[in-house]
Amino acid sequence: MTEANGYDRPWKAFAEQLELLKSRGMAVPDEAWAAAWLQRTGYYRLSAYWYPFRVFRHEQDAATGVIRSVRTDDFVPGTTFSDAVDLYLFDRKLRGLLVDALERIEVSLRVEVAYRLGKIDTFAHLHEHSFHPTFRDRRDPRSGMTAFAAWQQKHQGLVQRSKEDFVKHYREKHGPDMPIWVAIEVWDFGAVSQLLSMMKVPDQQAIAARYGIVDWKVFASWVRALSYLRNLAAHHSRVWNRNMVSYPMPPSGAWPAWGKAFEGKRELLTKPFIQLAVVRHLVEVICPGSRWPDRVAAHLAEFPCQASERRLSVSDMGAPDGWEKWWSLEDRQ
Repeated sequence: MTEANGYDRPWKAFAEQLELLKSRGMAVPDEAWAAAWLQRTGYYRLSAYWYPFRVFRHEQDAATGVIRSVRTDDFVPGTTFSDAVDLYLFDRKLRGLLVDALERIEVSLRVEVAYRLGKIDTFAHLHEHSFHPTFRDRRDPRSGMTAFAAWQQKHQGLVQRSKEDFVKHYREKHGPDMPIWVAIEVWDFGAVSQLLSMMKVPDQQAIAARYGIVDWKVFASWVRALSYLRNLAAHHSRVWNRNMVSYPMPPSGAWPAWGKAFEGKRELLTKPFIQLAVVRHLVEVICPGSRWPDRVAAHLAEFPCQASERRLSVSDMGAPDGWEKWWSLEDRQ
């Protein structure tokens, strides 16, 4: 099996995993404690949190002359096992905070989408004419399906898999097709995001305005990015310094005033902090007076110190300089 799939790294006992880390320069003062962490969390999951402490060297390509950074297996001097654990714990609490906020955002979006489409057509989600022709007819180059057909397939799958009593009751009493304000309760964040992206422009504009955003395209990019963020948080994946695959449109005059902190800084778009700022904005619209922003600010202020010579901070999350000043302002625009 090893030769067939090309993977040649053998299974290692927890004690052997620790020896490997020590041989690469990581300090493990309390081996019993570290072994317990490996046993309950796993080497591979924790490796994402000691990755930033690995030594990088510069190599020049002989053919092109291009210089690139290459990760080595060795750790920066002073790196300890607890450096990785502390980052893991910081990230775990951050994900918990995000799950709380993203639930509020998702539920609010469900209401807005169902309310607007349901006013037009009780079964709007099942009818092509409810959506923008260009958006609904976009074809996936791999499957050849239109966006609307792919969404219908996803919708039917979510309904069929649902174990909710209300779904069973409704279908037994009224038939297979549920009104949008019922059906939307079985959709996930991705399904809501995809449906929103197919809606007619006036509908998308109205929903964006509900959240204080003047450009519906900006808002649509926010929702796509938050759908990805929600999946990371729900599946216990690393968030704190991840390069985000889905991210919002570049800040511009169409953004709220706090977007200026990110304007012209494209390198910050793929970091998670701008998504935290988006979440903060939406939570404050949905739940005015919420203490969630303060809880997040307090958590970020407790970013763990490291024994390693390589110092990490919230700036590695894409936090712009001076973010504390506008994050906690009473009158946020």
